[in-house]
Amino acid sequence: MKKTFVKYPYLTEDVEIYERENGHKIVLAHKEGELVNVSTWVKTGSINENDEINGISHFVEHLMFKGTHKHKAGYFDKTLEAKGAIVNAATWKDYTFYYVTLPKGENCKDLNLAIELHADMMLDPVFPEEEIGAPFDLNNSNVSDKRERHVVIEEIRMRKDQNWTKVYNSCNYNMYKKHPYKRDVIGTPEIISQVTQKEIMNYYKTFYSPENMTTIIVGDFDKEEILKKVEKEFDFQGRKNAPKKENQIDTPTDKTIYVENTGKVNTSYLMLGWLGPKANRLKENIELDIISIILGDSTSSRMYQNLIEKISDPIFNMVNCEHYQFKDGNNFFVQANFKPEKQEEALQLVKKEITDLLNVKISQEELEKAKKKIKSRFAYSAETVSEIGETIGYYMTVCEDLKLVEEYLSDLESITVDDLENTIRKYLNLDNAVISILKPEA
Repeated sequence: MKKTFVKYPYLTEDVEIYERENGHKIVLAHKEGELVNVSTWVKTGSINENDEINGISHFVEHLMFKGTHKHKAGYFDKTLEAKGAIVNAATWKDYTFYYVTLPKGENCKDLNLAIELHADMMLDPVFPEEEIGAPFDLNNSNVSDKRERHVVIEEIRMRKDQNWTKVYNSCNYNMYKKHPYKRDVIGTPEIISQVTQKEIMNYYKTFYSPENMTTIIVGDFDKEEILKKVEKEFDFQGRKNAPKKENQIDTPTDKTIYVENTGKVNTSYLMLGWLGPKANRLKENIELDIISIILGDSTSSRMYQNLIEKISDPIFNMVNCEHYQFKDGNNFFVQANFKPEKQEEALQLVKKEITDLLNVKISQEELEKAKKKIKSRFAYSAETVSEIGETIGYYMTVCEDLKLVEEYLSDLESITVDDLENTIRKYLNLDNAVISILKPEA
């Protein structure tokens, strides 16, 4: 096996990365204490979907807990939760990950049990028909079967009723021309109601491959023993790796795209979105994090002060920024909730805050304050076994390089006001923005 060491800030020992011949990666990180975290990150999400199977990644995540050839549905959760474990999973555009956090037990007995059950779940799900539920017609209101298919559809419907989801989906869809990122991760009721067990299993066998998986163990344990345990339990039995796939990366729009929708809402919602650099372009992404903090991250941010705190005639109920990071290119969002009758004024005020990032020079004080906040967040990400596992999983899966964490603090310290201005010019031009508005029907 290929072995690599990474000097992870705030940890007392180097993180060890092992890459097996089949491509499966094992990461061991030392953190003192009784708690341990076991997780596996899979390089698949909506990035590997098309219009016919949109939402299948999220559906598979639900079904992975429905039993293996060794254990029936519910055994995994019930057994580990009896040991004090937190068991969960999540699906996003670039990844699906599964984790267990629990006390390691005497002589790591419960940690070893967690690895055994976790590996069994990851490598041998059976997706039983009785747990999936039979395909059905959405127009048939008399369906009584309440299996997982129906659970996911209800989750989709609840989420799509959320106002910010409507604004985001409209903005996100229009930011891309062809890339799979344009689709909603959760999928559609139409697809989930009809997708078959065979299609689900084919998707699993294709993308849950050794090369696509990174298994991470964080805690205080004998690394040599745990490495052997993970190797033994993660026996892929010659499973083939997923076919290589390169998605064409969309370029930003060259003129502002404006999308307006109506709904049963009392206030109006606004989102401006831009395409950004790839997640592994670390320094540029830290710069966008800093810009997000300065522009709209808290009550001391520019937008909050200028559009809520100091404005004489209240227009806005909420303003903020978000920076989402993805393998094939990040998203930067500016968001606002405002009085419907003030739409034109609200839009112009938000646009002015964005152009004023260059017109009203960012001060050294603003920069240092944002740096301090980011440094604090980064330190927090090394405080618990769960946070460490999640951060390692993100860097291994989305950035595809954990070594980047070694440069994080030095890159952060090196950033200047001039760097921020260059990044604003490069990524946050209003001509390259998609503007999505949701306003009341009447």
